[in-house]
Amino acid sequence: MSRFFATGSDSESEESSSADEITPKAPGTNFKQSLLLSDDEEDTKRVVRSAKDKRFEELTNLIKTIRNAMKIRDMAKCLEEFEQLCRAFLKSKNIVDKEGVPSFYIRLLADLEDYLNQLWEDKEGKKKMNKNNAKALSTLRQKIRKYNRDYETEVAAYKENPQESADEEEEKEQGDSGSSSDSDGEEGDEVSATSFLKKKPEPAPEANKFLKSDESSSSDDDEDGEDWGSDTVDSGSESSDDGEGKGASLALVFLKKDNHIIWIVKNVSIFMLFICSIHQEKPKMFAKGTEINTVVVLKKLNEILQARGKKGTDRAAQIELLHALANISAENNLGIGILVKIKFNIIASLYDYNPNLAAFMKADMWKKCLECIDELLDILFENNNIFIGENIAEDSESLSISDQPFRVRGCVLTLVERMDEEFTKIMQNTDPHSQEYVDNLKDEGHVCGIIDRLLDYLENKGSTEEICRIYLRRIMHTYYKFDYKAHRRSLGLQGESKSEQDQEESEGEDSAVIMDRLCKFIYAKDRTDRIRTCAILCHIYHHALHSRWYQARDLMLMSHLQDNIQHADPPVQILYNRTMVQLGICAFRQGMIKDAHNALLDIQSSGRAKELLGQGLLMRNMQERNAEQEKIEKRRQVPFHMHINLELLECVYLVSAMLLEIPYMAAHEFDARRRMISKQFHHQLRVGERQPLLGPPESMREHVVAASKAMKMGDWRTCHSFIINEKMNSKVWDLFPETQRVREMLVRKIQEESLRTYLFTYSSVYDSISMATLSEMFELEIPMVHSIISKMIINEELMASLDQPTQTVVMHRTEPTSLQNMALQLAEKLGSLVENNERVFDLKQGVYGGYFNRDQKGGYQQKGGYQRDQKGGYQNKQGYNRGGYNRNHNQSNY
Repeated sequence: MSRFFATGSDSESEESSSADEITPKAPGTNFKQSLLLSDDEEDTKRVVRSAKDKRFEELTNLIKTIRNAMKIRDMAKCLEEFEQLCRAFLKSKNIVDKEGVPSFYIRLLADLEDYLNQLWEDKEGKKKMNKNNAKALSTLRQKIRKYNRDYETEVAAYKENPQESADEEEEKEQGDSGSSSDSDGEEGDEVSATSFLKKKPEPAPEANKFLKSDESSSSDDDEDGEDWGSDTVDSGSESSDDGEGKGASLALVFLKKDNHIIWIVKNVSIFMLFICSIHQEKPKMFAKGTEINTVVVLKKLNEILQARGKKGTDRAAQIELLHALANISAENNLGIGILVKIKFNIIASLYDYNPNLAAFMKADMWKKCLECIDELLDILFENNNIFIGENIAEDSESLSISDQPFRVRGCVLTLVERMDEEFTKIMQNTDPHSQEYVDNLKDEGHVCGIIDRLLDYLENKGSTEEICRIYLRRIMHTYYKFDYKAHRRSLGLQGESKSEQDQEESEGEDSAVIMDRLCKFIYAKDRTDRIRTCAILCHIYHHALHSRWYQARDLMLMSHLQDNIQHADPPVQILYNRTMVQLGICAFRQGMIKDAHNALLDIQSSGRAKELLGQGLLMRNMQERNAEQEKIEKRRQVPFHMHINLELLECVYLVSAMLLEIPYMAAHEFDARRRMISKQFHHQLRVGERQPLLGPPESMREHVVAASKAMKMGDWRTCHSFIINEKMNSKVWDLFPETQRVREMLVRKIQEESLRTYLFTYSSVYDSISMATLSEMFELEIPMVHSIISKMIINEELMASLDQPTQTVVMHRTEPTSLQNMALQLAEKLGSLVENNERVFDLKQGVYGGYFNRDQKGGYQQKGGYQRDQKGGYQNKQGYNRGGYNRNHNQSNY
């Protein structure tokens, strides 16, 4: 007899064959066996089982473990395995609903409950238990009592006739006794599991006949080769259930000689059987003969929803069941009410598909969500007799067809708000430099369309609060977009449109009109501070984006948001930062350099502009921000298409600082306590000075530093060439909508500030200078030169006078000598020393005042510098002003 007929798996056969003594074989047989044993797939016997067999096998294995733990009184193990058993049984719910609760499961519940009651009554035994077992016994007893309430009738039936139930169990467990004992090899476990659940199918007789005839007529194979062939067919037939198994075996025989195709055919047949078993396991929605009405469908809907959120629930299957339920209700004409309720739950299930809050919806789920919301809105627009609200109780719902209007509990606005949040999460988690981001961004039109449709619906049927909420959603999708068509219309550049769609869009309402209408409604009707605050900030942002500087500035000042914005939540603070930045850029475009610098100062001086604008996170230590905080901050990030260009922002800030700081530095060159207008600008100047080799500027910062040095010397042409060139145009200036106007404004500002710097720097060299000469040097009109010099004289920045007949500027020699400068510095330092000494003395005495009192007229006062009283001496209230020593007009020189 061949060794291949011995019991055991193929792997065991190979092991035994390697252990046996090798006997000489015919050459054909060795070649044939090497072909069949060449693949790993032939090493193990494949058995395809239905889902029912797998689930029941899992339950029986857990039950055996529980019974073994009961024998040794291991309560901790019992509790652990019982919890696993409950979870496994919950996974088998679909099969149990179709087949019924298995008797072996009821038997375990009854036996376990009796066993635990017996242990509980045994007081001495409980005392001998260790702490873990005693705690597990108490917990398990409570759980089993609570769990068995759902199966009271089955457990009672088993206790009435335990013998009959036990007999049924033994029939199912026949051939299983060997598996519980310690058996060697893998064969024992596999046979026990399969024999417990199903009988082995008979080998296909047709395949055997075909195999025998094939092998007898083929060649001079020995007996072992024939036996191996029949074993192959048997294994193939065992791997299948009925006719399909026979087909797979026959295919194997036909392709037996081609070892490259055998495993392909076998795997394909197994896969087809697996697919068939899945389709067979799909549970039926309703039993045969059930009358489909609103009550039955509603009951089924509640059954599906009860599993929502539980562990082990297949969310995709839940969505499919709800879709099937919606189709059934539509086929049976149960009315729009029940269909709307099911649609609400379908959309909610799509949102719940990802339990993690940080995870975003997959593309297929997102498309389904948009389609479902569109369908729901179609139903609501077509049927005016549907009332939807969160305040409608489930008991007072009216879902069946009647004379009364339908009443459904739900809130379509909440669904649309969640849809908008999901869209934001999709954009946050997509690579902004990929084509996928562009494809996802195309969905924004669909999202805005849904918001517009809901806006129309709520304007007729919604409350004021709901209208404010949907208006804010519409505003949030509009405020950051530049309206190019309105801009072209304002410039009179409206050309011929390419299509009818373009014509319709160009004839539509301007974004400014839409924003004005929506925001003013919120200002008047909203009762929550947050929505109003967001609307004001978006309105200011939109004004600033479209260069309406005065409207944006006035709205910001009237709102007083800067006073209490620190108490707002982080998303609103990010929106405030974005608005202030946009306001600063708008002021720069309008030539309001000081206003632009003041608006951008807080953001740029912090060094965290990227983080404050919600455009990314800076690297920090784990002590400052843990992983959970980092996840929260990532969810607050603004999608890439809403970002503000950080390089443009920094360039605008540095150029503004240059235009303010360079003339100030020239005016206060000898001032010992000169203040800095911009620390960041001074830092960039110091970095430029520390460089050992000064080549041509490369980066934007280097261009600004080089331009600052040129302006300091009064060379406006070199400064202009560094600020406005091809490289800077491509990086910064071409990003503005009105590029040419911004460049012209910059040239004008550079000329004016260079003139001021030149006068501050070289006024000591001149006795007088002609305004015509200055006009020619800086290419400014004579009235403009006259205006600039007059302002400097009025503000006491320049000690000079204008000679009108000759159109010259006459300089006054009032510069202090070096001795006076040193005396002034010494007086400042002595004043600081006296002040510090007085403070120390007052701290010891407990009373502040003493000889020096800052609140009285006489004595020492520390306001802007060291000063004497009105009747003499010197003062430095505003520091040293270039052009002369600032003194009281009625007093003589120091």
